[in-house]
Amino acid sequence: MKEKVIQFGEGGFLRGFADWMLQIVNEKTDFGGKVVVVQPIDKGMCDMLMAQNCEYTHICRGLEGVETKKIDVISRCVKPYDDFDAYLSLAENPDFRFVISNTTEAGICFDENDKATDKPAKTFPAKLTQLLKKRFDSGLSGFVFLPCELIDKNGENLKKCVLKYADLWDLGADFKAWIEKDNIFCNTLVDRINTGYPKDEKIDLGYEDNMINTSEYFHLWVVEGYMDLFKEIPFNKCGLNVILTDNLPKYRTRKVRILNGAHTSLVPYALLSGFDTVKSCMDDEKMLSHIKKCVYDEIIPTLDLPKEELIEYADNVLKRFSNPYIKHYLTSIALNSVSKFKVRVLPSITEYIKRYNKMPETLIFSFAKLIEFYKTDMANDDKEVMEFMKTKSLDEILSNESLWGQNLLFLKPEIERNLANE
Repeated sequence: MKEKVIQFGEGGFLRGFADWMLQIVNEKTDFGGKVVVVQPIDKGMCDMLMAQNCEYTHICRGLEGVETKKIDVISRCVKPYDDFDAYLSLAENPDFRFVISNTTEAGICFDENDKATDKPAKTFPAKLTQLLKKRFDSGLSGFVFLPCELIDKNGENLKKCVLKYADLWDLGADFKAWIEKDNIFCNTLVDRINTGYPKDEKIDLGYEDNMINTSEYFHLWVVEGYMDLFKEIPFNKCGLNVILTDNLPKYRTRKVRILNGAHTSLVPYALLSGFDTVKSCMDDEKMLSHIKKCVYDEIIPTLDLPKEELIEYADNVLKRFSNPYIKHYLTSIALNSVSKFKVRVLPSITEYIKRYNKMPETLIFSFAKLIEFYKTDMANDDKEVMEFMKTKSLDEILSNESLWGQNLLFLKPEIERNLANE
């Protein structure tokens, strides 16, 4: 098999997401592509991975069952901090076509202190610019970028950083034109809960594997910016949940409103009621009813994707929430609940009112529970936010535009009614 993919990042997410998918593509089609992993930081897990020939076991677990798969799609690892020349030499291989990355949300950034002569440069985009300059100087075609960092417009932001380094390092107009015309920077949305190495469990595989990786079954990769992707990597022929679109924001909105919105509209109520994990709520009739009303009756009616698609996604979300292998603590989701509510739930409330000229009763109840939650000592947020929410009147809370982005006093009668019913 030819090495076709350069992957920045050797962590559990990419190994349980992109590499797992490419393994399946290799097994089911004639793609025949191997991955070369680049360790983007000085200290990482590449030595552990190389110690077992870059092979490892991935286990999907959930209500669907347990599925174990050996992954051997990675051919080798390259460590720029140990061997910068070996890193740059990747640029000279014409078979490389795709660049996948997951360098965390902070990875796609620009630092004016990075220098073209650094071996390597500090930030991921700066390292990438060094590689791209070598590629350009070698007279080869560019790459298709599939970044997996969890930021909005990840591909566009990566491209902007590369072009800024091109200016900072004075790499020339021809190089910048080649970046623009010969490289494709896709925006992507990734969704899979990866639970990594099972530290507190003993899994007997019959062989030693220090790089075991675990995840849920659900996976979603939405790609915007290259509608011909399936002609090169036939994900669509393997039953994989990869979507090509020219409108990524609607899928991001779906995820934020349904998955994240369900979490945020549940957590204050659940914590006030004595629950500790998402799974414990799914096992309780009253809490499950609350989640279902929020999602199916009040959130989905505010979204514009086909209803069947939204219901299928919501069904998957509830199945994921019920996964017995995932302990998702409510206290961790509760962090910064005010700002989360503003982004994840409030738009569903206002859109519901706009479309149906009535209040979404369950989401309003959730809002009342959020306010009640912040009156306790359980909240975990910015000190000023906690102090304000704990000490101020309902009028002051609802009219605080810096918290909500708008004046919400028009919701007061309904919220007051819910608070009074406690």
